Amino acid sequence: MIRRLYFDVTGLPPTPEALPSLLTADLESVVDQLLASPHFGERWARHWLDVARYAESHGFEHDSDRPAAYQYRDFVIRALNADMPYDQFVRWQLAGDELAPNKVDAQIATGFLAAGVHPTQITIADAERVRYDTMDDMLSTMGSAMLATTIGCARCHDHRYDPIPTSDYYRMLSAFTATVRVDVDRNPGAVDSEPSAEPRTLLMCSEGPHVKPLKLHKSSEAIPDLYAQTFVLRRGDPAQKAAPAEFGFLRALTRTDDISRWMGKSNNPHTSGRRAALSYWITDVEAGAGHLLARVIVNRTWQHYFGRGLVATVNDFGALGERPSHPELLDWLATKLIEGGWRLKPLHKLILLSEAYRMADGPANQQDWTHNQQLDPANQYLWRRPVRRLEAEIIRDNALAVSGLLDRTQYGPGTLEESMVRRSIYFGVKRSKLIPMMQLLDWPDTLSSQGERPVTTTASQALAFLNDSQFQRMAVAFASRIQSSPDPIGSAYQLAFARQPTQQERTRVRMYLHGERDMVTAYESLCAALLSSNEFIYIE
Repeated sequence: MIRRLYFDVTGLPPTPEALPSLLTADLESVVDQLLASPHFGERWARHWLDVARYAESHGFEHDSDRPAAYQYRDFVIRALNADMPYDQFVRWQLAGDELAPNKVDAQIATGFLAAGVHPTQITIADAERVRYDTMDDMLSTMGSAMLATTIGCARCHDHRYDPIPTSDYYRMLSAFTATVRVDVDRNPGAVDSEPSAEPRTLLMCSEGPHVKPLKLHKSSEAIPDLYAQTFVLRRGDPAQKAAPAEFGFLRALTRTDDISRWMGKSNNPHTSGRRAALSYWITDVEAGAGHLLARVIVNRTWQHYFGRGLVATVNDFGALGERPSHPELLDWLATKLIEGGWRLKPLHKLILLSEAYRMADGPANQQDWTHNQQLDPANQYLWRRPVRRLEAEIIRDNALAVSGLLDRTQYGPGTLEESMVRRSIYFGVKRSKLIPMMQLLDWPDTLSSQGERPVTTTASQALAFLNDSQFQRMAVAFASRIQSSPDPIGSAYQLAFARQPTQQERTRVRMYLHGERDMVTAYESLCAALLSSNEFIYIE
């Protein structure tokens, strides 16, 4: 259970030195300790970055870099560690520059809107279409990530399955009419713009005459950075404009016709205030989309602890998505989140201390197990804990931690160097040059919001664990770490699996070691085998 908690909450293994005290502590104190760890934010930020289609390059053919994009990743880590209320977390990502223009983190948070793919070679013929594509990316990602609603499907025609007419799509799209990506120099005070000697460049989204849009290569200087008006388009075609789009929200999620309820929220005199209005509408539990917003983030949290959401289609709560397996539980948890001030850590704690989370993955009673298996083979009623593979980042981080190579330095620019020994969340994410080992273990492609990663099992994965130069380096360091121990075999199993080897395992390892002439190589081979074993990458 301790091992399960550590990987689920922080993404790192418990150390052998800490285990004795952990095993005698009560479960609640262990959960509190892990939720307070700075590594909690690193673990859970990665889940949000998948949803936010985070990357540090523009994409398309030239895939030029966004050197300041990593600051959005750092904002997400900081926000989760500080238990920023989720409604504020959402509002800042949609309109931080309007709501808190003097707070650097609020500006960095708008990197959510800037994270999508964007061409940097624009011709006159494509300019207006590219602009609508950019706004669509912002709106569609907001819909999938925050509301689990496929708003983008209404761009060309009324949504086929959900109550989203094209008119509503363009009403909401107009919130982003003047929104552009901006590189700005700002003081690096993280939250309150505190004075600091070292200025830095931020990648953010903003609007108004005071901002200078990110420089792109255009075939003509006549191509504008934005268009003053958003139009309702027939079939999504900029050449078929029907009428100017009036700003508004999804009527299916709005309980009033008076949008003035959400207007006038901007604190930035240079902007339209539309994104600020959108951010308050989406978090409004009385007349806006707030209850759906809460359900969606509760469902995502549940999914990462249990492997499947209460709504299995975590990015689509619409008609084509699956029905909730436990609708009352989903609503109850969402209500608890709202009543608790939208703070996520109490939600995590509630789940982690539940009986459902603490179920075993194997039978304590074979007769009951067989009976339950017959009644509920899909485990819809959570009578067992499915064995799940760790994600790519956590597999690598675990290997670095066990080998003693892990550098726990937080924040700062990422790198594409595979030899990096910081946590995997600090890899640079260049869309045309993803880290091969991460890709092999189902890293997201970063092109669109990804609520759930596929889990593949291939021969190439097993071969990579044995032959990849970085994993070989970790095995060598792991071997060096255990050889000085009075019980190298016991130390190896304790570090790798948080347990002592069985007598059979100990006997087999001794036989192998005694059969080898070069003990150094033998220990390295042993450690490579442990790092590539099922128990290392599947948490039981």
